[in-house]
Amino acid sequence: MTEADSSALMARHPAVFNRPLMERLRGFLVAAGIGLYLVFAWWLFAIGQVVSGGNWDIAGTYLADWVSYEVRPNIDFEDNALAISFPRFSPLGDDPRPEWLVTETALVESRSSAAGEAAGQGGGATSGEGFLGALGGKPADSSPAERPQESFLGPVGGQAPASESAPGQPAIQPAAATREVVVRADVSLGGENRILIEPGRVAVTRGDETLVLDVERNVSVTPQGDLPEWASQRAPGAKVIVRFGFAGRAEIEDDEVKVRRRFLGWENFVFDTRSSYWGKPASEVLGLVAFGERIEPARSNLALAWDNIVNNADWQHGDVWLKLLQTIVMAFAGTVLASLLAFPLAFAAARNITPNRFANQALKRFFDFLRSVDMLIWALFFTRAFGPGPLAGISAIFFTDTGTFGKLYSEALENIDDKQREGVRSVGASPASVQRFGVVPQVLPVFLSQSLYFWESNTRSATIIGAVGAGGIGLKLWEAMRTNQDWENVAYMVILILIVVFVFDNISTMLRQRLIGRQAG
Repeated sequence: MTEADSSALMARHPAVFNRPLMERLRGFLVAAGIGLYLVFAWWLFAIGQVVSGGNWDIAGTYLADWVSYEVRPNIDFEDNALAISFPRFSPLGDDPRPEWLVTETALVESRSSAAGEAAGQGGGATSGEGFLGALGGKPADSSPAERPQESFLGPVGGQAPASESAPGQPAIQPAAATREVVVRADVSLGGENRILIEPGRVAVTRGDETLVLDVERNVSVTPQGDLPEWASQRAPGAKVIVRFGFAGRAEIEDDEVKVRRRFLGWENFVFDTRSSYWGKPASEVLGLVAFGERIEPARSNLALAWDNIVNNADWQHGDVWLKLLQTIVMAFAGTVLASLLAFPLAFAAARNITPNRFANQALKRFFDFLRSVDMLIWALFFTRAFGPGPLAGISAIFFTDTGTFGKLYSEALENIDDKQREGVRSVGASPASVQRFGVVPQVLPVFLSQSLYFWESNTRSATIIGAVGAGGIGLKLWEAMRTNQDWENVAYMVILILIVVFVFDNISTMLRQRLIGRQAG
């Protein structure tokens, strides 16, 4: 192209080659404005400070709780002994004996005067204990620092020793008895991670590092040396928290050690600890259900297994499924009722259908009012009016969607093709027939498509409004989150909600494609 041709081309298209300065800088100014806005928002909301000050350890623990569970033994310090206990509803059952918690026991001799002989003699009963040694003849460790001190517990309440007697009274011979006590607990948290607990001393090993803590009962916890990065203590003498990553953590206090041992998976998901099938492998359960003798004479093993699954105390499958069904019914009933009411009102609100300006504006403002109040606010209002339950959720969806459908339907009616309506009117049809055959066939697929979309969307919304008392699985989800411990139950319900939304979304898409065509769908 010659210079003359270029000049001629530029002369013919001055808007392309000689754009104004502001038009040329428009893209840069828009990008600069967006950048300045983001900087302003970062400063206004202190995003950097919030991110840096966030407690990411707790957030990581919550995420881990979604896919795992904890076993929580407590080891209490007693006089030269340890007492191990588990929570009432332990995932290991009523008598937990985990392989990763190994104890060493010893025999302690107790001496006390017979209650019957002491009664009426004026002298109080006395007792004493002496450490005899490791149970089963196992010798105690040779290191004095790691061996329970052998001591005689003195008389109770300042009474005279049992071998002595008051003047003029016959000597009361003490009755000797032995009892078994735990003197050491070894908790394994996988690999080289372990906690060795003895009266007055706790040794924590993580990898190749070992932290030794001296515990003065009901007084203080004192570390020997500096704390490693995986241990923390807020104040001298206070409890020490040690962390083992996903494997768990422990809190060493002056009166007990709280161990939190984590395992991957959902505990007792099918059968809880009360079930006759609990702890049995799947093959044995199937064998009992199909061929085994009846565990309960009143019903079959299959009926018993199903009852145990539905009424699982830990996961409450039956209640969760019922609440999920309530959520689906809430979304369906609210959407259908809103569609039925909005359909005739939309004809009165459309200017080309009802040529009454007052009626048009009144109905459109009514629709604006209904949809301007959020569904969550309507749910709070109806919860106070009707009490907690699905009725409040249905009413909230009904009110909100009536306003939304009324606006969408009336706008669709105002954009119809009048030729079909005029054709029906030209053959002498009545006004009702004109709307029935000239208008409804045009808008009905659109109306149904919008209703189907909102039905699928309201399934999600019903979960949210359920959390404020409107019933359904949302309330169940909120109750599980409030405990701050049952995050695996939260994950279970979230997965159920995702499955329902996925199924309903596909059903809604398929029906919309059939109604208004694949391309429009």
